[in-house]
Amino acid sequence: MSTSALDVVQLVRQRQDPTLYQDLHWEGTVPEYIELVQREPQVARNAFQRVYDMIAAAGTDRRMEYKKEIVHYRFFDDPMGGGRDAIFGLDLPLMKFVQILKAAAMGYGPERRVLLLHGPVGSAKSTIVRLMKRGLEHYSRTPEGAVYTFTWKDADVDLPEAGQGDMPCPMHEEPLRLIPPEARGPFLDDLNARLAEERRVDVQGELCPACRHVYNQLMLRYGGDWERVIGHVRVRRVVLSEQDRVGVGTFQPKDEKNQDSTELTGDINYRKIAIYGSDSDPRAFNFDGEFNVANRGLIEFIEVLKLDVAFLYDLLSASQEHKIKPKKFAQTDIDEVIVAHTNEPEYRRLQNNEFMEALRDRTVKINIPYITRLDEEIRVYERDFNQRRIHGKHMAPHTIEIAAMWAVLTRLEEPKKLNLTRLQKLKLFNGKTLPGYTEDNVKELRKDALREGLEGISPRYIQDKISNCLVAEIDERCVNPFMVMKELESGLRHHSLIASDEVRDDYRKLLAVVREEYEDIVKNEVQRAISGDEDALQRLCANYIDNIKAYTQRERVRNKYTGEYEEPDERLMRTVEEKINIPDSRKEDFRREIMNYIGALAVDGKRFEWRTNERLAKALELKLFEDQKDSIKLSSLVSNVLDRDAQEKIDVVKGRLIKTHGYCEICATDVLNFVASIFARGDVK
Repeated sequence: MSTSALDVVQLVRQRQDPTLYQDLHWEGTVPEYIELVQREPQVARNAFQRVYDMIAAAGTDRRMEYKKEIVHYRFFDDPMGGGRDAIFGLDLPLMKFVQILKAAAMGYGPERRVLLLHGPVGSAKSTIVRLMKRGLEHYSRTPEGAVYTFTWKDADVDLPEAGQGDMPCPMHEEPLRLIPPEARGPFLDDLNARLAEERRVDVQGELCPACRHVYNQLMLRYGGDWERVIGHVRVRRVVLSEQDRVGVGTFQPKDEKNQDSTELTGDINYRKIAIYGSDSDPRAFNFDGEFNVANRGLIEFIEVLKLDVAFLYDLLSASQEHKIKPKKFAQTDIDEVIVAHTNEPEYRRLQNNEFMEALRDRTVKINIPYITRLDEEIRVYERDFNQRRIHGKHMAPHTIEIAAMWAVLTRLEEPKKLNLTRLQKLKLFNGKTLPGYTEDNVKELRKDALREGLEGISPRYIQDKISNCLVAEIDERCVNPFMVMKELESGLRHHSLIASDEVRDDYRKLLAVVREEYEDIVKNEVQRAISGDEDALQRLCANYIDNIKAYTQRERVRNKYTGEYEEPDERLMRTVEEKINIPDSRKEDFRREIMNYIGALAVDGKRFEWRTNERLAKALELKLFEDQKDSIKLSSLVSNVLDRDAQEKIDVVKGRLIKTHGYCEICATDVLNFVASIFARGDVK
């Protein structure tokens, strides 16, 4: 054996956990399992209780948003996959979804419904279900999520061939179903008397046809002695797994010729008919349809409303009665969460189909919209486009932010208030404050827009266009916002999901809005870089504070050069305050506000610095920028006529952009040239 092979063997051995393996393959008798249930009643939970407990076990975070408590379920951060499938910006829809699961777990009605995730393409519907399926697989491997089923041992009641006596329950059923109904009720009543009302264990239904056949044959053999019958049963722990087709199922539409209802409920095993002599013998039937294998867990219906109507009928009894009808057998009990997802056109078709009222009545619709909060949309793209994953190219600051901003703007409805733009609405939704708008106003804006987030540009489109920029055959080592905006606009001509030229024109106008916003962002950054001399800002701040202190206390200021006492420098104070639009009528209030703020910090033992107060910091930066921009001669970049002194100052500004704002040498140069062209036009607002 080679050294490398030995290393691999050692690596595997280090990562194996024999104790966990033994726990996951536990076996015992029915009486031992009953004792286990009495100690740990949660092992006998139904599927809805298990799914809800799985989500709740990951923990929650709570916050107030627009005077409403928002519960964030950490399960949807994808702790199992290290955040690979984390859901961003959908706390409200997910809150509603989990509340429905909780009501179903408590038996209040939603457990008899199809849970339908409805929303536009690319809104994370499939990701939510994928998280739940993977979460169930992981949860069933933990002590809290243990699931048990059983195998019939030496149950060859009338089998002609020896060695065929062991039969695992084909539907992985709850072992307590082996207890006859007349005894099961009193046992569960005694068990539930010790549990909280919302944690009640309720094991309903009968054994599957295959297990029922073996059970009845053994009862005949032993003359009705149940204790001897269950001597043939070995209870075992089972791990839910979609790959192994245990407790997790998926069903998706295919063409009519290649799909029939046996994919849901199982089919006859023709090879075994020769052994058992009848196609109605349950042992000659494969209970391996998606409903069968998903028993005890969850089944996902992909694009459910694209299915032929005949398949949708199976959903009616599966959801309402928790029963399915395999071919040539009686209705069979199932215990599973049915989650489906669909998009807008298919759901509208369901609403317009009067023959599908029964399905509509058995459906709980949960809207999964696009993200309408900018910061959360940015997180979606940063997961895919970050410095760890991008090789050979640099992503200029604000590139992802600008693309995300445009995507969110396309999803927002035009505000009904005449004095509010869509961009301002985006900023309000993102937690920014605007003069004249309170939390109540924002809450009202949310309520007014009934279809917000159900239309607009999909995140997939943004991801595709950013990818195009990253792999474009051009000699550019840095991808900037202008490249991405150009790619976004050019793709609109052929976008298959844009229904009209009117919508296409609206999206183009929003790109122009985003471009203007980007210009403001980079102008402010360059201004901050020019005025980024910390010592100068601190001196200016100290000078301003000395003057407003003297002004508010009706004192005089000592001139540090002449040593004489003078009146406060009104011109200095006003040139700072005017930078943040403080009118003359409000100057005294603003100055007292700053002094009170400094006093409050001093009481808490904190020191005031120039950047401590956000509004004042902005005013100081703009003031210093006005004082220094002429000496730096940024506009001369346009003409490429720079003396040595000007070039040194430009290099200092560029260095601040690289160090403080995340630019590289290329994009720092580009942004300085761009802002210089703006200043050359005289646009310095």
